[in-house]
Amino acid sequence: MTAVLARPLEAVRVELLVPVASFRDPAFPGVTHCLPVPPPATLRGMLAAATGNRAEPVPLGVAARAEGGGVDLETYHPVNMDGSNPAAGGRVRAVKGGTTIRSRPFLAMLSVSLWIPLPHGPRIAAALRRPVWGLRLGRSQDIAYLRSLATAELTPADEAVVGHALAPVGGHSDPAALTVRLSELVTADRLGGRSGDYLWCPEGAARQPVAGAYRDGNQAVWLHAIPE
Repeated sequence: MTAVLARPLEAVRVELLVPVASFRDPAFPGVTHCLPVPPPATLRGMLAAATGNRAEPVPLGVAARAEGGGVDLETYHPVNMDGSNPAAGGRVRAVKGGTTIRSRPFLAMLSVSLWIPLPHGPRIAAALRRPVWGLRLGRSQDIAYLRSLATAELTPADEAVVGHALAPVGGHSDPAALTVRLSELVTADRLGGRSGDYLWCPEGAARQPVAGAYRDGNQAVWLHAIPE
């Protein structure tokens, strides 16, 4: 869901660098398929870790790109729902359905830009400078580094450079855009949530007509709100 445009907005622009990150695609159960861009729910979870709040359902603009990627191996210790193979010290017995090793694709040198409008931007910016919990994006070992914080004016735009921005379906018509389905909301018990379709350009898209977008300089920014 994209926020409704009204007038120019003041926002905080956050620049992050994540050396290694992996975002599992829930549409491929049992297969470690990696999403090319962090889901909005994951990004808001990172912001909640920074502020120490239970959740941060703030409007959020996103642009992201990775310089490369690869595949590593991870050991999984699945716990049976019936309790027949309980974990001990974080491990389960290597029986059928127990400990297993799987390939895990990952992104390398992931750059993420976030735009958080007032009134939430300054509060979250202060928390990112001194986070309650460490900044991690994706797996628990994937550390995110804060590169910069700056103020930005977001101006409603009819045309802008799409680049690697995360856009709603219909936000632009670049032929090279991929449609990716991303998690927007995860319930507190992690048993439910909501996902939505977004446009993202792997190679970065040029200046072109846009719909429902703001502009930060020449960069197109779509503010995504939590779906009702």
